[in-house]
Amino acid sequence: MRKITPFLWFDGNAEEAVNLYVSLFENAKIRSISRYSDAGPLPKGTVMTVAFTLNNQDFVALNGGPEYKFTPAVSFSVDCKTQAEIDQLWEKLTADGGKEIQCGWLVDKFGLSWQIVPSVLPELMSGAKAKRVAEAMFKMKKLDIAKLQAAAA
Repeated sequence: MRKITPFLWFDGNAEEAVNLYVSLFENAKIRSISRYSDAGPLPKGTVMTVAFTLNNQDFVALNGGPEYKFTPAVSFSVDCKTQAEIDQLWEKLTADGGKEIQCGWLVDKFGLSWQIVPSVLPELMSGAKAKRVAEAMFKMKKLDIAKLQAAAA
């Protein structure tokens, strides 16, 4: 079976972004950093790629330049068991220019979209209670497990 590795395009701040991302997860590390040579297109010695792992998922961040930007059409969803996990990730990912969206979505300061969701959400969104939970969720930016559970009751 072939492995699929998400490749993330940054405009000069790939290493900074990866340092933030690996700080967010216990099982995370930078595996390697490669630099541009005389062949360019960026100046020799500039970080070209950063290979890293988050929770056993490999990624590569590329400093490719300003040609491409992230859009919400692709996002990373993070299952959180507790409100403390949600709060911690939310705070760190919205810091320094990140943007809160709605229903557990945010955009970090690098433009990458994330969904920070409680792992109990699929259960809360099932059956007759789904409409009440959805209505409560649509009023939230950062998801609040206790309020979602109250809506389900």
